[in-house]
Amino acid sequence: MPMMNFFIRIVLFLLGLIVATGLFFLVAVLAAVWGARYGWARLTGKPVSPWAAMAGRFDPRSGFERFRAAGRAAEPSAADVVGARARGESVRSPVALGPADDVTDVRARPAARND
Repeated sequence: MPMMNFFIRIVLFLLGLIVATGLFFLVAVLAAVWGARYGWARLTGKPVSPWAAMAGRFDPRSGFERFRAAGRAAEPSAADVVGARARGESVRSPVALGPADDVTDVRARPAARND
């Protein structure tokens, strides 16, 4: 049994060495790529931008601003107002309408009986 424990320890040690060697080479390749990128940027005179996930393309605060802006009623432009008046339509925003008695484009009719 002690020989089996020793054998298991040796196997685990060798597996650990393989994983550590793989990680070392991965980091070495990443450093070489980063160094080549840095050297090319220095050679061409361009600034070196940092590597970041979606750098400059994604702002988490923009989602909140989008929903905050959706809650506000958009003011109609002058062209919208003039066009609505020319068609005889209401200029007010449907979101900003007051009580239901302000509605003018609907005629009341009695309810139909389905007997």
